[in-house]
Amino acid sequence: MDFSTLMSSTDQSKVSMQVDAFNKTINEGRVKKDGLDKDDFLKILISQLSNQDPTKPLEDKEFIAQMAQFSSLEQMTNMSNEFTKVADRIQSSQALGMLGRTVEIAEGDNLISGKVEAVTGGDFPNILVDGRYFGLESVSRIRE
Repeated sequence: MDFSTLMSSTDQSKVSMQVDAFNKTINEGRVKKDGLDKDDFLKILISQLSNQDPTKPLEDKEFIAQMAQFSSLEQMTNMSNEFTKVADRIQSSQALGMLGRTVEIAEGDNLISGKVEAVTGGDFPNILVDGRYFGLESVSRIRE
């Protein structure tokens, strides 16, 4: 069946946008995860509640225990995100502490020694030594 003869161009574009949006949500759902997250936990809990036997409802103690587990999972996720932010700030602080100091940088088998002239910001700070930028992971020694 040819939709172009039955639908106006406005309707065709709306349907096309809806199909694209639907396909996008399907593809986003196929992202491989290493483990379960809080969304998966909620889906399991909702599925369990909606498919339970009405003559044997979920006991209060079980439900409270599952909600406590969910709350703990959410707090651990939040703490993990905050620890990542703290680690990024510490790394930026370390890079700033190198400013004006002499460093040795391991580049393959070569050691490059020079004074840190500048530091870039961001999640992955770099230092400028002898006109070249290097990541902090390549610094092998810091001297006054």
